[in-house]
Amino acid sequence: MIKSGKLLRLVMVLVGLSELPALGAVFLPIATMDAIHRWLGLGPLPAGPIVEYLARSLSLFYAMQGGLFLLAATDLRRYSGLVYYLGGSMLLLGVVVLGIDLSAGLPAWWTWGEGCVTLATGLAVLALNRLAGPRSSGMAEQRPPCQAAK
Repeated sequence: MIKSGKLLRLVMVLVGLSELPALGAVFLPIATMDAIHRWLGLGPLPAGPIVEYLARSLSLFYAMQGGLFLLAATDLRRYSGLVYYLGGSMLLLGVVVLGIDLSAGLPAWWTWGEGCVTLATGLAVLALNRLAGPRSSGMAEQRPPCQAAK
């Protein structure tokens, strides 16, 4: 595998590992979420079922996405299509989240750390996957041809 393939694998693993810890937030008590929210300088966490639902489900989403990044990193040739999808979805997510962060008036450190980093990650994954070169799906290589019974 050429250097871009190794760098792509590294990026995929780093993204996956950075997103997996979000699983812990699914189970955090609301009081802990509130304390973290205040510690980040965002004031008290708004009360209500939708806030809890969104915080927990988004955390689960990020953890699941991290798992997909790690799965794809195990075999970039086989999962090339998934890698393109993940890169494209990160790019789109970065653009949308950047707009949301700016519209919501989140602090600049949050906007840069979420929107811009997500956008850059998507671009990097797409570019590195393209630079790694054309790859077959691997289907023919993994399954030997059927042999007729004698």
